[in-house]
Amino acid sequence: MVQIASASPVLLVADIFATAEYYRDVLGFQFDEIHGDPPSFVIVQRDGVRLMFRQPREGAPPPPNGSVSPAFPIDVFLYVEDVDALAEELRARRADILHGPTYRPIWNGKELEVRDHDGRVLCFAQPGP
Repeated sequence: MVQIASASPVLLVADIFATAEYYRDVLGFQFDEIHGDPPSFVIVQRDGVRLMFRQPREGAPPPPNGSVSPAFPIDVFLYVEDVDALAEELRARRADILHGPTYRPIWNGKELEVRDHDGRVLCFAQPGP
């Protein structure tokens, strides 16, 4: 059976430039260029993770999950090797840290919840031993 190696979600945003710059400047991702005419698409990357963002030509992007389901506001779940070190890095970059790192016994791991420029919640998670 063929194994799926990774995923790259495509998220809709209101301002492609502001989102790309936030992910670069605050969350430590990188991007080469913003594509389209007019510019409307970017891929940001950090280590082995790629996120894609698209600015729709018409209409507003959908709201973040937290505005629909406050009890589970997470929009993107990302696995990391050292959530404590990442929390320290993101604090220094003045990221909007909502919770954590917090141990979650339900899956024996630690989570760090961060709100991005668009109000989405990213959960950086480190599996337990």
